[in-house]
Amino acid sequence: MVFENEAGQSLTPPRARTWGRRGCTPVIRVRGRGSGRVSMVGMTCYKPGQRSRLFYAVREYTGRKDQPKGFGWRDFRDLMVRARIQLGGPIVLVWDNVRLHLTKQLREFIDANADWLTVFQLPTYAPDLNPTEGVWSLVKRDIGNLAAANLGEVTRAVKRKLNTLQDRPDVIDGCLTGTGLMPDP
Repeated sequence: MVFENEAGQSLTPPRARTWGRRGCTPVIRVRGRGSGRVSMVGMTCYKPGQRSRLFYAVREYTGRKDQPKGFGWRDFRDLMVRARIQLGGPIVLVWDNVRLHLTKQLREFIDANADWLTVFQLPTYAPDLNPTEGVWSLVKRDIGNLAAANLGEVTRAVKRKLNTLQDRPDVIDGCLTGTGLMPDP
């Protein structure tokens, strides 16, 4: 079973707890407030009896004309194919109702590969049912106190955390447990 989701991060850090003297709230100044975005797409993969896996892709958008703002249907297709090759079997994909997931090209790809790909849509707004949301929460918690000078620093921090999570199947299992969808052993 594979859960897919997307997220993004700008230079403005997410709110996070930090330490400071009592009565003196620390203030972190951030430069380049609206200059770009880091887009992330990830798949958390679960199979009973095997270690959990995390596949992801990261894209940096700096605002140039020829640069895509986020991920397209081909990127999702390539990530699904990569997951199938690495997992070595059929995939049951669970994802949300983002407009991009419902495009004609992606529907045609899913129909053409029905022998190894089965897709289920989550309800309209149900982030609590998607364990990949837990991964994004961990990533954003990790970069919460990062005062990045440029978008490259944010991208490196995101990739570093995602690489760390790939090596921690117990944490990925915890994201599934947090949804309450834990399968019977």
